[in-house]
Amino acid sequence: MSNVVISVENLSKEYRLGQIGTGTLTNDLKVWWAKKQGKPNPMLKVGQSDHGSRDGETIFALKDVSFTVEQGEALGIIGRNGAGKSTLLKILSRVTAPTAGKIKVKGRIASLLEVGTGFHPDLTGRENTYLNGAILGMTRQEVRRKLDEIVAFAEIEQFIDTPVKRYSSGMYVRLAFAVAAHLDPEILVVDEVLAVGDADFQKKCLGKMGDVAHEGRTVLFVSHNMVAIQNLCTRTILVRNGTIASSGKTGEVIKSYLENQESRAWLTPLIERTERQGNQTLKFSHVDICNTNNIKISKIISGEDILIRFYYICKRPQRGANVCVSFVIKDHENILTNINSEDSGQSVLELFENGYFECRWPNFNLTACIYDCSLYCAINGEIADWIDLAFKLDVEDGDFFHSGKKIGFQSRFLVPNEWHSEPGNA
Repeated sequence: MSNVVISVENLSKEYRLGQIGTGTLTNDLKVWWAKKQGKPNPMLKVGQSDHGSRDGETIFALKDVSFTVEQGEALGIIGRNGAGKSTLLKILSRVTAPTAGKIKVKGRIASLLEVGTGFHPDLTGRENTYLNGAILGMTRQEVRRKLDEIVAFAEIEQFIDTPVKRYSSGMYVRLAFAVAAHLDPEILVVDEVLAVGDADFQKKCLGKMGDVAHEGRTVLFVSHNMVAIQNLCTRTILVRNGTIASSGKTGEVIKSYLENQESRAWLTPLIERTERQGNQTLKFSHVDICNTNNIKISKIISGEDILIRFYYICKRPQRGANVCVSFVIKDHENILTNINSEDSGQSVLELFENGYFECRWPNFNLTACIYDCSLYCAINGEIADWIDLAFKLDVEDGDFFHSGKKIGFQSRFLVPNEWHSEPGNA
């Protein structure tokens, strides 16, 4: 008996570009009649150009996509913004229909595609939980047995009988994920919506998705967070321009993706980068690396003291806000370390409309290599900005131990140490 629970064959989705309608039948008829007579669009305002009429112009969000997913598999789906990832999940979740191709799904699908999907804003959290259970084909008694577990996981006990239109985006996501993960779907589909939540809840969700997969159910996970994909998914597909560019073991696919991304990322100023997570209340603009004389440097020499400054723009700076800034350092193979302002014990960072966070790194102890760094900031537990491949550390050999010689490559880290000898019994 086959273990395949999702089969996708030659799937395509085509969209028409431009404005399809004016909003009312009467105005649509006026536009159509003017066009038939060769006259200009009568609905345009003075000075406005007719950019909306792009007759015959279409675009394929997905084209000839084929793959299968087995029961109990955790499948990662990665790719740039606009690659077609979310369109694929919407088709699998029956939110929209494909233009061509076949999909076969065995089992109930619970989807978390974007904030607000599947919830009625005027219903309470409790009522929406029952509604989602009914959509999945569950009885009221089945949902009732799960309700306490759902509320506890979402951490919204106090607000469960409040209409969800009054929830913050974080509360909305917490409840939506708890409902989707706990109502026993055979297939759990999660888009990048988890980026709205706080860092601790993201970890909690990833743990729950791992539990779902270990229970023999299937998980499809779209994310720009490569660490999360690496930790959760055994297999990953890379979507590029509406097609599957590669599919295979997660580590190999991520490496291919990042190498391709890296060549483009460094050509775009940090402030203009679009592939970033968070609510953007704070947005990193650029990064400077300086020596202790405040002179910008392009290369770091092992053993010297450096300052790393992370410049930002903040929409609503709050006095007394809990601010956490961290950057993850990677070589081409592995994550080496995460340098975090909270871990340093000096986490009191003040916010300004325009400012920078400064990290002082005395006696720089990485060996010669070019390191890739991801950059992250959270404010009061909510992710504000998170960018992969945000900046580089270009390191050269230096006299780290003040011994009069350069160290050369031995390992990634250099550790200060002292040696001496004493007589003793062997």
